[in-house]
Amino acid sequence: MLNIRKGGHVELERFYSAMEIDFDAKELIGKWSIHRAMSAGDQELLLFSDAATGLDVGYALVLCRGLYGYVLLKYFAVLPWYRGKGLGIEAMRLINKRYADRQGILAELTAFDDTDGSYLRKLRKFFARFGYVQVESDYRLGGAPVTLMVKPMQGPWDVAAAVPRMIRDFYSRCLLFGAYERMIDVKPVPTAEKPE
Repeated sequence: MLNIRKGGHVELERFYSAMEIDFDAKELIGKWSIHRAMSAGDQELLLFSDAATGLDVGYALVLCRGLYGYVLLKYFAVLPWYRGKGLGIEAMRLINKRYADRQGILAELTAFDDTDGSYLRKLRKFFARFGYVQVESDYRLGGAPVTLMVKPMQGPWDVAAAVPRMIRDFYSRCLLFGAYERMIDVKPVPTAEKPE
C-alpha cells in the first residue's frame, strides 16, 4: 500500500536526478524553474512511499494552477528498482483521487527515441486504464510530438479547442520566455468545416 504526500524543495533536490534519468533533457523543466513554480504554488511535487517501510518509491510533478481548473501531470515515474510491482497503478489511483475536485487531469505523453511507437502505445494503454482519453492537439515538446490525454473529473473531456491556451498558461507560469520558446510549440487544432 502506498501513501502520497506533497514534497518540498529538499525533496526536489533529491528527486531531480531521477527526473534527469527518467525524462529526455528536451522535455525537462530546469530545476530552478521548478523551485520557483513550487514557491508560487504553480507546481506540486508528489511523492509516493511504501506505507510499511516509509521508503519513497516514486514521484510526480504536477502543474496545478492553470486555466479552466485542470491540472497537468508533467512527470510521473516509479523508481527503477520498484518497477514491475504494480506500484504505478496504485500511485495513479492516488493522483486521480487527489485531484478529484478539479475539472480534470491532463497528461502529456512523449517518446523521443521510440522508433516503432511501442513505448507510446504502452503509455496510452496505461493511462486509458484509468479513464484518460486522447484529446486532439497539435503541439511539440522539445521537438517531439505530444499525445495529450485527459482524465475528466468535474469537467468535459473534449478540451481540444482550449488546449493551446491551457498549455501556454501552464508553461508560462514556470518557464522564462526564452526557455518557453525553445521547449513548447503549440498550435490550434483546425476545426472541421461545416458541410453545406
